[in-house]
Amino acid sequence: MKSLFAIILMLASFNIAAEEDLVLKEISEQYVKLVLAMGIHDPAYVDAYYGPKEWAEEAKEKKIPLKNIILASRFLIDNLEGAYAEDELINLRLKYLDVQLSALHSKAIMLKNEIRLDFDQESKVLYNTQAPTHELTDFDNTLAKLDKMLPGSQPLSEKANAFKAQFVIPKDKLKSVFDIAIAECRKRTQAFVDLLPEENFKLEFVSDKPWSGYNWYKGNSFSLIQVKTELPIYISRAVDLGCHEGYPGHHTYNALLEANLVKKRGWIEFSVYPLFSAQSVIAEGSANYGIEMAFPGNEKIEFEKQALFPVAGIDPELAEQFAAFTQLTAELSYAGNEIARRYLNKKIERQEAVELLQKYTLVSPEKASQRVDFYDTYGAYVINYNWGKELVKQWVESGKDQSTEGRWKRFSQLLSSPRLPSTLK
Repeated sequence: MKSLFAIILMLASFNIAAEEDLVLKEISEQYVKLVLAMGIHDPAYVDAYYGPKEWAEEAKEKKIPLKNIILASRFLIDNLEGAYAEDELINLRLKYLDVQLSALHSKAIMLKNEIRLDFDQESKVLYNTQAPTHELTDFDNTLAKLDKMLPGSQPLSEKANAFKAQFVIPKDKLKSVFDIAIAECRKRTQAFVDLLPEENFKLEFVSDKPWSGYNWYKGNSFSLIQVKTELPIYISRAVDLGCHEGYPGHHTYNALLEANLVKKRGWIEFSVYPLFSAQSVIAEGSANYGIEMAFPGNEKIEFEKQALFPVAGIDPELAEQFAAFTQLTAELSYAGNEIARRYLNKKIERQEAVELLQKYTLVSPEKASQRVDFYDTYGAYVINYNWGKELVKQWVESGKDQSTEGRWKRFSQLLSSPRLPSTLK
């Protein structure tokens, strides 16, 4: 990494109009190197990187101290202040760099234990947004509806898990079901999005992870998609994960950013994806909203009923009831945020968090424990799934053309541009 003195000389007179290419190239390179340096301190920090290999090797060799990362990122942020360009896309790029560097700066301070942030503070400094708050009692009406829907007198969480047990994909059917689901997700996405000719992925089933599914983007339009199999996988997760991790989710998003911003424009900052940053709001939000884009209305349950239930050996006659159950449980999504907020703010202990997750999100004790593991590993990251989806949904559905083609066009625009929560206008 260049010395701070060298950077100071280059950025002494920061004029975007006159020195746009030179200055932004330098800031972008320093940003990428700082993200890689952060990855040495936190193995989960760098979600994807496909830039120059020597930069990654340099980060491993130098092991830049956190205090230097804090100083360097603060310097770059200060030099971006007030930068403006007439071109809208360049302006989005400037804002992107500013927000991403600010998140990096804050995360470095957090790792150095210089500040203690609560759930909402962490959301703001890392993710450029704050999810709405709820009382847990706000979800009682939905729980009552579910209790009425499901037969039996035992506690609702037990009834719900007994009901869901009918829809578990047998392990020997997982690959077949996922292959069919992902192929359909890709087909539906390709009808509206220009996927790259060489794009591809590899699917793996894994264990001992704090998440249920993950996309590891490797560059050159290739991803490794992993699905955790230790806990039961329900039939609805095949399409959900196929869209979320693949099409039009993470795999598609990363491939389009690489093609349109890194390769076409040379914007090297998009060759690295720091997980604990505002980019994750768009990544997770678009991946979840992408399920609705690919399978609008009742199309998801109809596809599952016709194509997935028979392969999994699940009675298709149960599909409508399962869809109604799934629609209601989706209303409990923000209950998980509230439990995470209380747990991470040290208002409740782990066991109480596990019990509340069982009660308010109707998951099994094992799944509830896994979710708390996720909170321990990723902190306030949980807001990116539901609140991120809401932000993306609002932006896409605020477009003038709300035809199917119009919404896909706006959605594709989001996947191919440097937008963050504060720039979703």
